[in-house]
Amino acid sequence: MKVIELNESVTESNDRDAQELSAQLTKKGILLVNLMSSPGSGKTTLLKRIAADFDGNPKMAVLEADIASDVDAVRMEEAGVISVQAHTDGMCHMDAGMTRRGLEAMDLDGVDVVFLENVGNLICPAEFATGAQKSVMILSVPEGDDKPLKYPLMFTESDALVITKTDAMPYFDFDMKKCEERVRRLNPDIRIFPVSAKTGEGMAALEDWVRSALSSLKNKT
Repeated sequence: MKVIELNESVTESNDRDAQELSAQLTKKGILLVNLMSSPGSGKTTLLKRIAADFDGNPKMAVLEADIASDVDAVRMEEAGVISVQAHTDGMCHMDAGMTRRGLEAMDLDGVDVVFLENVGNLICPAEFATGAQKSVMILSVPEGDDKPLKYPLMFTESDALVITKTDAMPYFDFDMKKCEERVRRLNPDIRIFPVSAKTGEGMAALEDWVRSALSSLKNKT
């Protein structure tokens, strides 16, 4: 399992770098999905479920970004998924340059989809483009339905919202309808997927969305 040390890119325009990386990945037929959330939302568990359901078709890889440790990358490798751990040198986000260096450290031969598991944080990651063609916000039921009110940019910048741990709904005061209404006021076009990686509930719809995004991308190559 490979671990690389990164620090924030010093460039004139991260947005320009992100556009270039996105175009290059699209040309290669690789979909990069930026996963953003707070710590403990269930990103790694969700990715393990997706990997099991995909079963190599499409072939996926994971770029794990953390300030320290390689726990998540080890878990993904144990699940049979190509994985590289990127340490961000204290930075609370990934940018395009850091993402590029992380991808360069991976064996992407035959890979269709790369999930960037961004640093757990509801503020910084939404402010920095990574080169991903799709950005996904993950909100877990235990975190509460008021997060769109507190962190609007994260929801505004995302193409999809995945509400995880729906199997825990009976134990938490989480109003799904109220949450969806708050999110759609910020982002009317966002796709919302309530899921449980534990039971599999809702996973098929999310996975079909990823496959559809990949198919649309490959039609451009």
